[in-house]
Amino acid sequence: MSHVLVVDDEASMCRALDVNFRRRGWQVTTASGVTDALAKFRTSPCGLVVTDMRMSDGDGLDVLQGVRNVAPQAAVIFLTAYGSVAEAVTAMREGACDYLMKPVSFQQLEEAAQRILGRTPSETGPEEPDFFIGESPAFRDLVTKAKHVAQTDADILIEADSGTGKELLARLIHRTSPRASKPFVAVNCSAFPENLLESELFGHVRGAFTGAMAAKPGKFQMADGGTLLLDEIGEMPLSLQPKLLRVLQEREVDRLGDTRPIPIDVRVIATTNRSLTSQIEAGLFRSDLFYRLNVIPLSIPPLRERRGDILNLAEHFLRKLEPPSKRGQLRISPELAVTLQEHDWPGNVRELSNFIRRGVALTHGATLGVDLFGSVARAQSPPSDRPKPGTTLEDIERQLLEATLEATNGNRTRTAEMMGVSLRTVRNKIREYGLRKEAV
Repeated sequence: MSHVLVVDDEASMCRALDVNFRRRGWQVTTASGVTDALAKFRTSPCGLVVTDMRMSDGDGLDVLQGVRNVAPQAAVIFLTAYGSVAEAVTAMREGACDYLMKPVSFQQLEEAAQRILGRTPSETGPEEPDFFIGESPAFRDLVTKAKHVAQTDADILIEADSGTGKELLARLIHRTSPRASKPFVAVNCSAFPENLLESELFGHVRGAFTGAMAAKPGKFQMADGGTLLLDEIGEMPLSLQPKLLRVLQEREVDRLGDTRPIPIDVRVIATTNRSLTSQIEAGLFRSDLFYRLNVIPLSIPPLRERRGDILNLAEHFLRKLEPPSKRGQLRISPELAVTLQEHDWPGNVRELSNFIRRGVALTHGATLGVDLFGSVARAQSPPSDRPKPGTTLEDIERQLLEATLEATNGNRTRTAEMMGVSLRTVRNKIREYGLRKEAV
């Protein structure tokens, strides 16, 4: 169960968030102000803090600093009804994970929370150890090159399979660059509808559209001086790409509804799990935007091309995930070790980590056996029956999507990983083919 500390000097706001979080299965602690919040956090630290920005005995930055002193890895989300660009930029620079304007829907807040808590400690911590476990020449060359290009201001395009650690590589580049003391801001281009993504990236002024009750800075402004990660750039709607191209060329943003451009100083790192050249050929991605992003191309080798690293990674995850009661006792059987090295791991490092997590949870003794692997192998084995002549590509695609959803018990994120597409594509295809809600 996830634990959240809600901080707001308005009792009605605390009650509303308390009720909504509990309905979704969260453990909740509420606090009426800065002093109350820090006292409760010291007594019972948690992984997420949702705090108002302005309160009677201080502000959200005081909460953030106090939380950081106790638990540096805790995630902090700011809520405010009096947002300003300067406030948002300060919050992000101080280490806030997100900055949301009131009134905010609980769905929007929980999605932000789940996105943040979905990262492993290595993705938010300073050392990012998972990414550095690997001795294959191609992988070590990649790390060396990444640290070298980090010293430049050139934009970077990372093309790699899902689960290889694209965001971890982007964070490594930021952390070893002259911009390390400035914000690192990440945006998943497949996570927002087109009309919201434009506002998320570029911001808007008050009254720019229905429901825009206050001005909101975009992620480009929040990342000023630092690094902006555009995750899954290949999913960006074609209609927004010219505006992004202009920002990259002119280094200024036009907020929705504003009449004056705002200068920005941002290093952009874009990632994609699919070939953008194929997207260009299909008319889904602009070639001029591709060339503007692809100043320095980087590629992360998939796990199937660095099999010598698989056991080291598996052992690392085993030590990381084993419960205190079994600390240092769990082992991987020789038979399972061979199977792990022979498997292609289409979900890459993320899939391997999830497999070890499942093994730790299901193993009663001290040894993870090869029997744990059966369900994974069955779920990922392609069907033996070949399509009948005359079967349309749409039928094949639908059948494959249905089979993968069934194999993952309807988990859309896992389905996207196994099929090598984005979560947004899976959602669109489910809607396009009218698949039953109970099946997804």
